[in-house]
Amino acid sequence: MPGDGEGKRLTPEQRIGRELARARKAAGLSQARLGRHLGVSPSLISHVESGSRSLRIDLAPRCDTLLKTGGLLERLCRSLTAPSGPSWYIRWVEEVEPYSRILRSWDPLLVPGLLQTEPYARAVFRNGLAGSSPKEVEDGVSARLRRQVILDGEKPPTLWVLIDEWVLRRPVGGRAVMHDQMQQLLSLVERPTIHVQVVPHDAPCTAGLVSNFVIAEIPDSPTTVSVDSAGKGEVSADHDFVSQIWARYDKIRAEALRPGETVKMIKEARGRWKGGS
Repeated sequence: MPGDGEGKRLTPEQRIGRELARARKAAGLSQARLGRHLGVSPSLISHVESGSRSLRIDLAPRCDTLLKTGGLLERLCRSLTAPSGPSWYIRWVEEVEPYSRILRSWDPLLVPGLLQTEPYARAVFRNGLAGSSPKEVEDGVSARLRRQVILDGEKPPTLWVLIDEWVLRRPVGGRAVMHDQMQQLLSLVERPTIHVQVVPHDAPCTAGLVSNFVIAEIPDSPTTVSVDSAGKGEVSADHDFVSQIWARYDKIRAEALRPGETVKMIKEARGRWKGGS
């Protein structure tokens, strides 16, 4: 029938949307009633069913339970959101980051991925990966935004984020992108689980100049770190290595501004980026 996807190949999002719509109708639910059960707006359900929005991975199992689909929607979502990249990165985004209780990070060059806006992430992938096709760039952006789902869950991890002052000054994507990214940071630090501290550019500590890193504390599991530098990465729970990264984190944090001073600096950066394109 027209509009049901016949005669043309469905995108993964469209296929998930079609399956959701079929299951919802079979259960005798309207988009509004399904939205109320899930705690989301009817417009979101509409967008997912049309294929213009992806079904969030945290909502998929709830839909499966409510609509009695036997886990179909979660399986489809996981096939869509399966990360690609080096094995260390896949291990991090599949086995470590989603289950972390506390994440402590240091970034000397960029806003960390979990806090990036979509335009900022797109600029990072477009300019940072030489020779990448438009599809590769968009796939990278989508994967990065999907990781941010953990911040909106029922029990989001606590983030302790250290960034260098030059992160606020580096013109990634242009003035408008940077202005919106600063606004995003200011909005995020209002959450009780997100803490950002800026390390002044004239801080004497050099412990963080080698690479960025993340320390993940996971319930009932050893603390694990991810270190990324010069195109290489490593994920490890080795005690000596973790202790080394912890010591580096403590040295950097000792040079960081207090949260209130950090907010003031981000507001000043937002003001400097305002009005451009």
